[in-house]
Amino acid sequence: MLANVTSVRGAPSKASMAPASRPARAVRAVRCQAESGKKLWQPSAKRLTRLQDLSALNKSDAITGMTMESFDGVSEVTTKQGELDQIAQTQPSDSFARKMYAPECEAAVNRQINIEYSISYLYHAMHAFFDRDNVGLPGFSEYFKQESDEEREHAEGLIKYQNLRGGRVVLGALMSPITEFDHEQKGEALYAMELALSLEKLNFEKLMEVHQVADEAGDAALCDFIEGDYLEEQVEAINKVAKYVAQLRRIGKGHAVWHFDQQLSN
Repeated sequence: MLANVTSVRGAPSKASMAPASRPARAVRAVRCQAESGKKLWQPSAKRLTRLQDLSALNKSDAITGMTMESFDGVSEVTTKQGELDQIAQTQPSDSFARKMYAPECEAAVNRQINIEYSISYLYHAMHAFFDRDNVGLPGFSEYFKQESDEEREHAEGLIKYQNLRGGRVVLGALMSPITEFDHEQKGEALYAMELALSLEKLNFEKLMEVHQVADEAGDAALCDFIEGDYLEEQVEAINKVAKYVAQLRRIGKGHAVWHFDQQLSN
């Protein structure tokens, strides 16, 4: 029984025949090289020096060709004639927020406020005319009421911007608008809509004049305000009213005007 279990002397056992692990093989190879007198590999001094040079670099050494100067904002505003000195000399009646806002820009905004109110006033007169019992076109009346409110909102937006930039709002006098819109050849509907188209085009021209004044003064903020809040909307308004004029010219001044009025109501 024991003879069967015990391996023959000199024959390798199963444990000795098992493959060695990687760490064991590595240690054995190093030991053999040491016994045979072979020189072990060592990293070159040149390579080590290069790695040390790279580790010594910092962020400022890695950036070349750039000179970053610190911005001393406190010193800049506290110097004589600086922003802090100008604010200290500002009178209570003057604006503390005004900065790079030319007087010609302020005047142009005030003129446009008056134009917006004047157009709103005229649209309101159209609203009252078409609401008369002997005219009886409620769709036109409501349409011109909305246009009047829109122009007034434009004026209020300009007032808000004037105060935002530290300007002084000056409201001008408004002329009394016409109150009769009858026209023998065209009829009241087409005549009023053509008048509305001419007002929208005139308003566009005046807005472009404000933009030109701002551009000549180098006021990028005012240019952006007029472009973003007014010009694009004005172009769309001109196109809408122009289509109304074309449709009213096509249908004439007969019974079809009543159907057009119903369309405006919807």
